[in-house]
Amino acid sequence: MEALEKISNFFGKYMAVIVLAVAALALFVPGTCLWIQTSWVNYLLMIVMFGMGLTLKLEDFKLVFTRPKDVIIGCISQFTIMPLLAWILGTVFRLDPALLAGVVLVGTCPGGTSSNVITYLSGGDVALSVGMTSVNTLLAPFLTPAITYLLLRTTVTVNPVSMFVSIIKVVIIPIALGFIINKLFGKVTQKLVKVLPSVSVVAICLIVASVVSHNAEKILTTGAIVFVVVILHNLLGYACGLGLGRALHLNASKSKALSIEIGMQNSGLATSLAGTAFPDLAMATVPGAIFSVWHNISGAVLANFYRRWTETSK
Repeated sequence: MEALEKISNFFGKYMAVIVLAVAALALFVPGTCLWIQTSWVNYLLMIVMFGMGLTLKLEDFKLVFTRPKDVIIGCISQFTIMPLLAWILGTVFRLDPALLAGVVLVGTCPGGTSSNVITYLSGGDVALSVGMTSVNTLLAPFLTPAITYLLLRTTVTVNPVSMFVSIIKVVIIPIALGFIINKLFGKVTQKLVKVLPSVSVVAICLIVASVVSHNAEKILTTGAIVFVVVILHNLLGYACGLGLGRALHLNASKSKALSIEIGMQNSGLATSLAGTAFPDLAMATVPGAIFSVWHNISGAVLANFYRRWTETSK
């Protein structure tokens, strides 16, 4: 178990580098990763969500009731700032309908488990991060399809029912199972939690490798514009979250958690849902794939910056 913990710590520490290397391999030598079927993406994502469920306790959900203001701010911000930024950027840069759909879908998804890890590494409020992620994920089956349809109904056809069912299967059920198992077998899961980072990183790498390799030609032919939009979407999300936190006079720890939660999306879920919501728009999966790689890199850099900020502000 100790060896597994060391491996897990290594994966957690160098997650950004590992994901970037896998993405580059899948993009420039796609044949090496084509064996990872796109049909596996949902199952891999379910593994990540199940792992998140194993880390959750009843106390995490109590945060909603003991600190409702902070969590409500995070939830409202998550489902307004990122969707609007996605739509504005996609419109300003005149993305074609498929890419616009993919960018908006990334924006309407909840924050991912990566946000909790990055918040921890940043010295941010981890309890608040987990609380926001948990509530946003529970709201996602209702708000993700609704907001996506609201923003895109004049551009593409969205199937909110299929998206709703997919989120229930891929996100809610695995998290609920993990939560129940943690509740019933807490001592066992506490040992497993120590190696979960490596499992999550492997699953994320396989998702990125699958999506990127099967869409390598499309990604390379989309030009730099989609990369610019995805990067701006992520960075503006961080900036808006931090600015909102400071404007509301939240302390540094809470502001960092809010910034990271808003800026880091569950892009793996967005990639998975793109195939369900937009079956005729293959390019809709591309923004999620790019975001999956980029936000892990930017998150690692941001964590280093925020950690220094904490040290100098003491």
